[in-house]
Amino acid sequence: MVIISVILLVVFVISALLLMVLVLIQDEQGEGLGGLFGGGSSTPFGSRSGNVLTKLTSVLGAVFIITSLGLAWSNRTPESGDVIGAARRQDSTAEKSVDWWKVEKQAENPQAAPEAPEGKK
Repeated sequence: MVIISVILLVVFVISALLLMVLVLIQDEQGEGLGGLFGGGSSTPFGSRSGNVLTKLTSVLGAVFIITSLGLAWSNRTPESGDVIGAARRQDSTAEKSVDWWKVEKQAENPQAAPEAPEGKK
């Protein structure tokens, strides 16, 4: 599962970088909001017929979405993992625990009196 996750991550990063580059090098053909709904097109099939860059952008967009879903699926919390229960158990043990620095200091020198503050000697 780890190998699949690493492969998906590599494909995800490469597709994201290529997608950014392709979007940046494309020229604006939409003519604003009027081109959004297919207006102003002189082709017989409307504005859906694009050049190689637009088709490659849509393919890379699909690869990006599929790999992101694959990464989310492969890195999910297992069904047996009880995150809320683990957080509650951790909170209950944190309340009962003793400060480690105080225990360590007392273990080194159990007969020592508490130290006076530096200003009062």
